[in-house]
Amino acid sequence: MDKQEEWTLRTEQIDYAFQPIVNIHTGVCLGYEALLRDYEKAGFHSIQDFFDSAFEEGMLAHVELLLRKKAVEKLSGINHYQRVRLFFNLDNRSLALFDDIDGGMSVTLAKYGLHQDFICFEMSERHEFQYTDDTKAMLNAYKHFGYKIAIDDFGTGFSGLQLLYHSEPDFIKIDRFFITNIENDSRKKLFLSKVLNLAHILGIMVIAEGVETKKEYFICREIGCDFVQGYLVQRPTVNLAELTFKYEAISALSTKDMRERTIDHRLLYDQMEYIEAIHLYEDQKGRPTDMSIVFDRFRKNKTSTFFPVVNGNNEPVGLIREKELKEYVYSKYGKDLLLNKTYGKTLVDFLIKCPACEISTKIEKILEIFSVDEHSEGVILTENSRYLGFLSARALLKVVNDKNLAIARDSNPLTKLPGNTMINEYIEQVLKDQENAYILAYFDFDNFKPYNDRYGFRQGDRAILLFSDILKKTSNMNRFFVGHIGGDDFFTGFRISDIDRDSIYIIIRHIANKFRDAIVGLYDQEDRGRGYIIASDRYDNKRQFPFLTASAGVLELHKGSKDATIEEVVSMLSSLKKTAKAIDHKIASAHLVDLTERISIEQKALLIGTTA
Repeated sequence: MDKQEEWTLRTEQIDYAFQPIVNIHTGVCLGYEALLRDYEKAGFHSIQDFFDSAFEEGMLAHVELLLRKKAVEKLSGINHYQRVRLFFNLDNRSLALFDDIDGGMSVTLAKYGLHQDFICFEMSERHEFQYTDDTKAMLNAYKHFGYKIAIDDFGTGFSGLQLLYHSEPDFIKIDRFFITNIENDSRKKLFLSKVLNLAHILGIMVIAEGVETKKEYFICREIGCDFVQGYLVQRPTVNLAELTFKYEAISALSTKDMRERTIDHRLLYDQMEYIEAIHLYEDQKGRPTDMSIVFDRFRKNKTSTFFPVVNGNNEPVGLIREKELKEYVYSKYGKDLLLNKTYGKTLVDFLIKCPACEISTKIEKILEIFSVDEHSEGVILTENSRYLGFLSARALLKVVNDKNLAIARDSNPLTKLPGNTMINEYIEQVLKDQENAYILAYFDFDNFKPYNDRYGFRQGDRAILLFSDILKKTSNMNRFFVGHIGGDDFFTGFRISDIDRDSIYIIIRHIANKFRDAIVGLYDQEDRGRGYIIASDRYDNKRQFPFLTASAGVLELHKGSKDATIEEVVSMLSSLKKTAKAIDHKIASAHLVDLTERISIEQKALLIGTTA
């Protein structure tokens, strides 16, 4: 038995487990990463030992091709295999070993009706990448064939931005190191956001690897990751029956903050233009679309200066622009040369990267991605990673303006804070959240009517604006929800995972104290000297009233409060607020503890720094 036969037999003993990579908004599967299993049966101590031995014996290229075919053949056993792609880990050392990078893969893919872009090769940063003319040519050859490229373990390895620059990948996979406990690490959040911005500007999609908790998921989604992979979605499995096309658990998580996405979703749909895309390949054999078809499209659509280009899965890969073709169109023989297939130029050679965002992405995030690239034509919109339409720069500006108007309609006209509609929707989302505990606070001024009667409504508005400014500044520093119910009534909502419980009560007391101290400046000198005002009470009797203060009713909601209603929460807060007005410290708290009796309140006066 020669060496090649020996390694073929060893490779046959290898099995594959698959782990899904899914859309972070919808849970729809983008593809599966193939992970080696049963290397022990082949006589190796580890996966790295397997590849190192193959490399040392000059069999790495042979083994790589066998493993690719093996992974494709196994994954084709699921019903939806033509709707996903295979993420295959590429040993960087093999780039310099192949004489024929295809190695018969086209035949294997064609057998199952697949294009080359079914396979995405993952290049790991954990192995040193030697960038030479040969490796550059090899990477270009992979791309020319239509294979996709991803950088795995991004941010932890040897090559970093150099590998990103040279490989021009389709995907970046953020290493698990930057995802673990990201909710508690501002530096990791900063790193992820900067990588995301850079990637999206370059037209690269970002996959968050190793996501295991819901908190990690929500941070990754909030910052703008496109896809997610990890135990939260599904553990790697060798059982194909366990692989699905849509992961409902992720879809369910993504319904949080639905209102904001619904507004954005509708506005983007209204302004999006559907421009018929050009397909990168003309058939299932992976032949690039003939340039004559591209020229014909521009000829028939004389007002169009570009067209989106999609692959076999209807996923956007970039734009083809008229100005890149002018060099050939306006030269004497340029167009004929370009249409000559032996010349070698294809649609792939003229692709221009373009920012692409899911239709469910926040409008502010889309604007941020678009604004960084001054040469961008606009933004390609996708749904479940498939091409949906195009948002021009003009349309994007209109979307931003329309959203601002929509927010203004739901905001209090005096303070510009979120009004009752947004407050109710916030409470609704709090009650649906089964993973976090919350503290809600209802603020109300004490003796506001006598102040209004004494100084007039304009001065009353100044007092309201003073309190709203205190809320805004405090919330900007501590990140909590602030709303204006109306008049002198305000609402705040705190998630205990964002701010610890004791700190929340300190913040509530700080807001009340800050207002108490600042409001003195809105009284005239005579009243300040007395320390009170003289005004009529509700029975029209003249009497003394102390300076304005703010009372707060505070309600704690533990995990699993979904059986309560918004009306019950508001009723409890209102009751607590009345209690707070009657006690010295002006803060009364309660727990939502008994949902069968609906209201079971233990009221307590709180001193600063104490707990309820």
